[in-house]
Amino acid sequence: MVEWFGDLSNFEKVYWVVTLASSVIFLILLLLTLTGGDVDDLGDVDTEIDADSGIGFQFLTFKNLIGFLTIFGWSGISLMAYDYSKPAVIGISIFCGLLMMFAMAGLFYYLSNMDHSGNLVLKNAIGNTGEVYLNIGANRSKLGKIQINVQGSLRDLDALSDSDTELTQGDIVTVTEITKNGVLIVNKHIRTYDHHPISS
Repeated sequence: MVEWFGDLSNFEKVYWVVTLASSVIFLILLLLTLTGGDVDDLGDVDTEIDADSGIGFQFLTFKNLIGFLTIFGWSGISLMAYDYSKPAVIGISIFCGLLMMFAMAGLFYYLSNMDHSGNLVLKNAIGNTGEVYLNIGANRSKLGKIQINVQGSLRDLDALSDSDTELTQGDIVTVTEITKNGVLIVNKHIRTYDHHPISS
C-alpha cells in the first residue's frame, strides 16, 4: 500500500487523500443519519441562499461540502484512469461535485418540507418556549434550530431571530411569529420563575 502510494504523482496523491478522507466522513454522516444520530452539531457552518427571507434551502453546509469532496475525488480518480488531462480532470470533477451539492441540498430541503407538513400546524408554536441547539444569528442573519414542544411532540425546527445579538445553544426563546416559509421567529425568553424550558 505504501509502495503503491509512493509511486503516484503529487497530483494523484492529492486526489486520493481528499477522496479517502471525505469518503470516510461521508460514510460516518450517512450512518449517523440512518441511525437517527445528530449530525447538525458537527458543522455549525450553514449558509442559506437568503436567510433574511427564511428560505430553508441550505446549499453551503458541512454535509454538502463532504458530498462535494467525495464526488469530486472519485470522479477525478476515474478520469485519471482514462488518461484525461489535468485541467479536464479538475474541471469535470468540480462540476460533478457541484452537482452533488445541489442534489443533497435539494434532498434535505424536500425532507425538511415534509417534516414541516402533514398534521403539524406551525402556528400552534406561537407563544411557546423552546431551547436553542443550533446557534441563531442576530437580525435574521443566520438560520438556526430550536427544540420545542408543538402539539404534544418535541420537534427540531428552523428558527430566525430579530434580536440584536446571536442566540446560542442553550438559550431559552419564545416563538413570536411564523414566516410564510414555515420558519419560526423567536426572541430570548425572559423567565420570571423557574420552570421547564420547553412548554407544551
